[in-house]
Amino acid sequence: MTAWRRFCFAALLALSACAPQGQPQTQTARAATARPPQIQPALFTPLADDPLKDAALAAADYLARQQLPNGELSYQVNFLNGEREYTPLHIRLMEGVGALYTACRISGQASYCNSGDLALRRYMPLLVTDSNQFTGTCFYADGNCLLGGAAIMVDVIYKRWQAADSVTLDDKNLLDVALQLGYFILSMRKPNGGFYHALDPHIGGGADPAYFSPAFMGMSLAALLDLSEMTGDESWLRQAREANAYQITQPATEDAWQGYALRNFARAGGLSPAEISYAHEAAQTIISGEVRSLNPQNSSVSSAAKIEALSMLAQALALAGQEHLWLDAEIRAFITFVQARQLPNHNCGWTLAPQTIENFNGGVFNSCEDSTLRVDGAAHFINGLADYLEYRSMIK
Repeated sequence: MTAWRRFCFAALLALSACAPQGQPQTQTARAATARPPQIQPALFTPLADDPLKDAALAAADYLARQQLPNGELSYQVNFLNGEREYTPLHIRLMEGVGALYTACRISGQASYCNSGDLALRRYMPLLVTDSNQFTGTCFYADGNCLLGGAAIMVDVIYKRWQAADSVTLDDKNLLDVALQLGYFILSMRKPNGGFYHALDPHIGGGADPAYFSPAFMGMSLAALLDLSEMTGDESWLRQAREANAYQITQPATEDAWQGYALRNFARAGGLSPAEISYAHEAAQTIISGEVRSLNPQNSSVSSAAKIEALSMLAQALALAGQEHLWLDAEIRAFITFVQARQLPNHNCGWTLAPQTIENFNGGVFNSCEDSTLRVDGAAHFINGLADYLEYRSMIK
């Protein structure tokens, strides 16, 4: 980071005074300064052997087995006819990379970290830095610099740090990369406490006030909290709390990232009464949002995300000293539903060839009417099961 940009942050100037017109205003109190990460990342009690752990690793094996030699992950494939989706959403692909690091952490097997590193090398070139057009580093994909792209890249780096206790990849210091992504996230703050969700990085571009994605707020909170933990710099935590004060005034959603943020707030100093109330509202929204019967039309991808969200909320409530055991049975119900869609399991009347099972075993298909395996379905299932098993270890 140049001295000029440090000055812009430290002086609390509006971003428009430090960047071209059309950029969003920043509400940054100050930029976090780079510090070496902690010697050992903070982890929950190691997970006991459990059949659910095996299910998570089977999904990770599917992701690694389908990975191309150049690091590309399989985005979406119909395992019955072999048709693939060739216009992937890169944020979902990055979720898959993060899930590989989760598998590495909970298993202790370096092969998952190696697959994650191979994929990370593939997607790192999507990072763009241009101090004449925007602050920090953005993740450019699908025609925009999306807020969620920067946030998911920070989280991938965080998950790698957790799994490998390292922020070095080849000749890159990933912590420096994460900090630059964090500066971009902060530069997208709105005066009302929310965020702009997309920015056109080209000449004459700028923030797009009309672009909105429900998950990006929670993803950004999670990224700021990841940076706080990796650097030991609480200014990132303060920024996240400021943004969350706005977020909890909004209607609760089923967003797993908001649950992740609440869990980390609880770990970092507790939850306010308003945050506890929001956590309860979010949990009820998730539980009532979908029937968990094995109806052929019900989606396993969204149900896998619910496992992740509810497990994080259960951890948050437990850490805050609130009643949480009522969520256990609800999480288990969603796990049972998704496990019935994890190959070779199914209730769709299919007769699967041995080669099909060998190629796609562990993948999570969407429904009997949609026999596609999507990368984010596996990612949510891996992370969700890890989160749930961490919750079980924590309360024991």
